[in-house]
Amino acid sequence: MTDDGTEPLLTPAEVAQLFRVQPQTVTRWATTGRLRFLRTPGGHRRFRESDVRAFLMESTTTTKGLTRRTAQSAAAKPARRGETTG
Repeated sequence: MTDDGTEPLLTPAEVAQLFRVQPQTVTRWATTGRLRFLRTPGGHRRFRESDVRAFLMESTTTTKGLTRRTAQSAAAKPARRGETTG
């Protein structure tokens, strides 16, 4: 919260820096409904810090789960001909 009690709003570029993606990716997330946003009077997107943090936590949890499953399925697959197993 800021001193006046309002929640900070982030630009697509600021959100992109947090996730290490391009601002266009953040805009795509907003357009598809994955990340909530507000519109300024000029029509620009702004993101509540709390929404971004929640999305970050959700993304981190999902990514860890996918990574774990990918590693498990890779270990279960037999090596292809010509490949060595490590």
